[in-house]
Amino acid sequence: MAASISGARTCYPSAAVARRGGGGGRCCSVVRSSLATSSPATCKPSGMMRIGRQWTELQGARDWDGLLNPLDGALRGELVRYGEFVRAAYASFDFDGGAPSSYGSCRFPTSSLLRRSGLPETGYRVTGILHAASTSAPGWLSCRSSYIGYVAVCDDEDEIERLGRRDVVIAFRGTATCGEWVDNFKSTLTHLPPRSGDGEAAPPMVESGFWRLFTTPGEAHGSLQQQVRGEVQRIVSEYGGEGMPPLSITVTGHSLGAALAVLTAYDITTNSPMQRHGGGDDDDCEAPMVTAVSFGGPRVGNAAFRRRLEESGGKVLRVVNSNDVVTKVPGFPVDGDDCGAGAREGDAPARRKPRLPRWLVSKMGWEYSDVGRELRLCSQGDTARNVVASHDLDLYLKLVAACTY
Repeated sequence: MAASISGARTCYPSAAVARRGGGGGRCCSVVRSSLATSSPATCKPSGMMRIGRQWTELQGARDWDGLLNPLDGALRGELVRYGEFVRAAYASFDFDGGAPSSYGSCRFPTSSLLRRSGLPETGYRVTGILHAASTSAPGWLSCRSSYIGYVAVCDDEDEIERLGRRDVVIAFRGTATCGEWVDNFKSTLTHLPPRSGDGEAAPPMVESGFWRLFTTPGEAHGSLQQQVRGEVQRIVSEYGGEGMPPLSITVTGHSLGAALAVLTAYDITTNSPMQRHGGGDDDDCEAPMVTAVSFGGPRVGNAAFRRRLEESGGKVLRVVNSNDVVTKVPGFPVDGDDCGAGAREGDAPARRKPRLPRWLVSKMGWEYSDVGRELRLCSQGDTARNVVASHDLDLYLKLVAACTY
């Protein structure tokens, strides 16, 4: 299949998508990187494909070099599989606008959450339910704590053997409550808490609304940050250490959940106690590999945040639909000498965006940076002109499953 080349971008038409609607659609995979070094999806993911020793590569150990363009078959299956975990977070969410203490709770008990959410045979067991609190909405709309996702650990021996390790999934749904919508629009950057020895000229900063959701405690629950830390520490202590299968942590989410996934990966990799196996008694134990898989995620932080996440060993793969406006906000991407409008070396002139003075972008608090590695997909036809449909998780999973070239 011939590829059309435009600047630094390579687009591979997908026959699986093109056949629908009489050839009116295409699926394009575009590899972009911020690294210094190089119905749901009806197609059942290649979940039975044996991964074995390839798992570190699929989790981003080499920053997905050679796997995105064209999209590797095993990686495609893993992306769809993780997307289905996010769908389960949506399916298990029970929205109740009249509830006095929360807008949303989990519909199912942990023992049956995955099965009743449409994932009967995953080999994973849900070990914890996660809640996020927002204080942004007016008092009469206030939501103290809502179910936002869950933690699941692979405990099936056959699946552990197939995956080549024991995998822990942390899955987040997207925006659902009024308070979360308000937090989404708090797009100015806020400083992260300083660490000892910090001497960076430009300190790490993240979107203030996302950080508020991540760190605000609720009436009945600690903050989402505290809940994740506690559950990860418990799992690492129980399943890590000598004689145990390798351990990986995969954080995944859609939309707002994608932003929370990146913040979670950052918090795990930069919080050293969570990076030790066996409860921290043996500092030489290998830390679990932490990967964030983001579907339709907005920008999260500035260039200093991106650098610290990458230096800590966290890996981020962003799956992006080029027609999805959510992936283009908030702010403007600024990296190095780039002045606020996302222009990249090698981009075709027709695709360059208008540039804004960097001082203006910085003064507005909108000096963002795209994090990690990007797999860009695009669809044409009706969905390309529909803002809501272009952001839909089911469309993302169909586009990923259809990228066979």
